Amino acid sequence: MKSDPPAELSRLPSLLLVDDREEILEQMKWGLKSSYMIFEAGHRTAAVDILQREKISLVALDLGLPPDAGGVTEGLAALEQLLAVNPLVKVVVITGNQDRANAVKAVQLGAYDFMEKPVDLEVLKIVLQRAGYLAGLERENQKLLDREAKRGFPEIIGSSPVMVKVFDTIRRVAGSDISILIVGESGTGKELVARAIHQQSHRKDGPFIAINCGAIPETLLESELFGHEKGAFTGAHLQRPGRIESAQGGTLFLDEIGEISPALQVKLLRVLQERSIERVGGRVEIPVDTRVLAATNMDLQLAMKDGRFREDLYYRLNTVTITAPPLRERGGDIVMLSKSLLQRFTEEAKKKITGFTREALLSLEQYHWPGNIRELENRIRRAVTLTDNSRIAPEDLDLPDPDESQNGLTLKVARDTVEKRVIEQTLAKTGGNITKAATILAVSRPTLHDLISRHHIKK
Repeated sequence: MKSDPPAELSRLPSLLLVDDREEILEQMKWGLKSSYMIFEAGHRTAAVDILQREKISLVALDLGLPPDAGGVTEGLAALEQLLAVNPLVKVVVITGNQDRANAVKAVQLGAYDFMEKPVDLEVLKIVLQRAGYLAGLERENQKLLDREAKRGFPEIIGSSPVMVKVFDTIRRVAGSDISILIVGESGTGKELVARAIHQQSHRKDGPFIAINCGAIPETLLESELFGHEKGAFTGAHLQRPGRIESAQGGTLFLDEIGEISPALQVKLLRVLQERSIERVGGRVEIPVDTRVLAATNMDLQLAMKDGRFREDLYYRLNTVTITAPPLRERGGDIVMLSKSLLQRFTEEAKKKITGFTREALLSLEQYHWPGNIRELENRIRRAVTLTDNSRIAPEDLDLPDPDESQNGLTLKVARDTVEKRVIEQTLAKTGGNITKAATILAVSRPTLHDLISRHHIKK
């Protein structure tokens, strides 16, 4: 059931009130109608139907819904279903049950906050205002993601401060032909960064050739890179160009560059210096117009000290360094990546999986992800393959138990998680400007510095 607001209120934020008692709905509607376009529902089915049809920003949900009006089972089920329909909606739960464990349970399931009856309307207004502000931030965050995709990063999902910094560096270096070293742990998406640089460069219409130097035996790697002439070695029955030559006019990406042998390092250095190659078994200098991007999960400076990597080659490759951050440092990107991967794998498997349970999303955020994006892909692909449920649950992901310190999630921890995410998103939105971020968050600069320090947020 929808109220009939005056035309001038049609652009107000939308609020869904869910309570089975008409007198409570009337009281709340009277106190909130000047600030919100109000929708009403008396039970779970009606609430879900409204959320599916209307653009609802906020929900005030009574946990004591029929047929379990004296408990919270139906209310918690309604909360889960509402968030499954629209994960971005902010739900404030209202309960007459004095057991705070139910409130914590609701927050664990994804509620923004909770209030106990009798409800103070002035306090509820403040809570809803804050929830609406967070919802607005998340909408702005999605717009930022959409803009980033349009600006040349469709394959890289993320809006965390560390990824915004990566995007900015890509834009700065893509237009030139300088050599770039991409560093980061295994599975962090270093090749995606290299492809983004290529797509932003004047070489975007040329080939992008990738080779994993650590995956090819040393005896074959030289021929793979430089090509060979007919008869150069046993089995070389035909002339064959190598990867460097095949990347003519485009970009060559050398993954795991730290794995190449000292002898091959010398030959690669010569290519970078002379801009020409000789095929294996050949004597003709072949000029090459190829941009070289390299990546490693190895500490190359330590390798130089140990004599395993040439210093001159290191500096030839490393005009600019881009760090692909580990997944554990990317905050809210984990959920965005997970939802994107779920959609892709669900379409591939031709299954009808609508999303993750709130517990599953929480477990994804709490896990350390030592294997980074590659491990995330594997976990979600496995879950999609094996589950018979309409939503992915924690047991489908089969993640190891979190550390004991993370086992007991309290309301404070849940709120701290939201607070940290809001600060990260605001810093990303303002480009790391503390003064602007403090103004948006309505706190002082010293307070914001304290919050950044307390939540271990990288500026």
